[in-house]
Amino acid sequence: MTVTAAERRLDRAREALQHLHEALALDFAVELWDGSRVPADAPADGLRITIADEAAMPALIRRPSLATLIDLYVRGAVDIRGGTLFEFAQRRPKLRGSDIRRRVDKPLLIRTLLPFVFTSAVSSRPAFDDELDAGAAATRGRGSAQADIEFHYDVSNRFYELFLDPEMVYSCGYFTDWGNDIATAQRDKLDMICRKLRLKPGDRFLDVGCGWGALVCHAATHYGVTAHGVTLSPEQLARAKERIAERGLEGRVTVELKDFRALEGRFDKIASIGMFEHVGLGNHEAYFQAIRKLLNDRGLYLHHAITRRGRVSDRAFRRKRPEYAAMTRYIFPGAELDHIGMTAKNLESHGFEVHDVEAWREHYARTTELWARRLMAEREAAIAEVGERRFRMWVLYLSGVSLAFERGTLQIFQTLSSKRGRGASGLPPTRADLYC
Repeated sequence: MTVTAAERRLDRAREALQHLHEALALDFAVELWDGSRVPADAPADGLRITIADEAAMPALIRRPSLATLIDLYVRGAVDIRGGTLFEFAQRRPKLRGSDIRRRVDKPLLIRTLLPFVFTSAVSSRPAFDDELDAGAAATRGRGSAQADIEFHYDVSNRFYELFLDPEMVYSCGYFTDWGNDIATAQRDKLDMICRKLRLKPGDRFLDVGCGWGALVCHAATHYGVTAHGVTLSPEQLARAKERIAERGLEGRVTVELKDFRALEGRFDKIASIGMFEHVGLGNHEAYFQAIRKLLNDRGLYLHHAITRRGRVSDRAFRRKRPEYAAMTRYIFPGAELDHIGMTAKNLESHGFEVHDVEAWREHYARTTELWARRLMAEREAAIAEVGERRFRMWVLYLSGVSLAFERGTLQIFQTLSSKRGRGASGLPPTRADLYC
């Protein structure tokens, strides 16, 4: 019986994968495009990586990178089945690159994988490149560019409703108990922000990047402030206005589609919750100058933002790890993260006094895990709303970010500061009231 070239390649793939499974002591299987598994006796419903399209093999061999793997996953050519990325991360081999290179038989891998080099590969052009090039990339680098914001937030309100809490808070929750659900964690977060800002009746409060209006509505309802929010997302603005009307908050809460730098007037308290990541490192000076201009004397500013770990030099810090580069290209175009030292330096050098810094890393790891699992549970509805590729990208993003927070490669801090002045800050002598 004649063996076809396709069958020979399949045999070679099995041989290579069997070697890798044994050499690296893998705790999961690989399922090939014909339905066979390596090892052959792996359970049919067990945790496994699925290579659904033979064309994924030459793509990985020619360009072995995280970006290639992400793109193959988004296209469905590679998948994780019998579990999620969370389970896969728990069971992946805990080996360094040098350990892997020492254990594998390189001549065997070259011999078995060489035939795939000369076959057709899945397109090397990332799945969302056309959309990025036509939209967000055109305005990249200006700081909170509207096209960048719309690319991420204007997917559809219905899509975000599938995995966010009822208030649609799209930032880190606050878990007074790790077993709390996402709705409880987000309510507690909104309340913690208001308490840290010492909001009280009569205060004029600004939320920079107000999203769907959860914080401005909460602050007005429970703390009696007059609140204003700004966003660059038309989808968010429309839902925020609906929420304000539904709750009878007209006259006490207003929102508008506007760059915060174009705002006029003064506010007693300002919050920036999960917005600063969009500003970009080159726009920090303009950002903090604008916040200071909008804040009344001795007013309070709460800065809530994701950061990266600091490095020994600015040059080293600006080098992007592959997963960070992928996040900013596929999910948050135009976004850049600072480190907590840079945050404090920027605040102090632009006329603020820093009072409190609180790390919420584990809270965001838990938040994004809950989001990812909720979105996966709504797979059919999500695909119907935004298509399979975007659904897969968001699942990968939320899961990957959760793991990055869990491992500490991403951080998040809430930093409370006031507009610097002489004399007393007006804050109480302790923070006991925040945590009682």
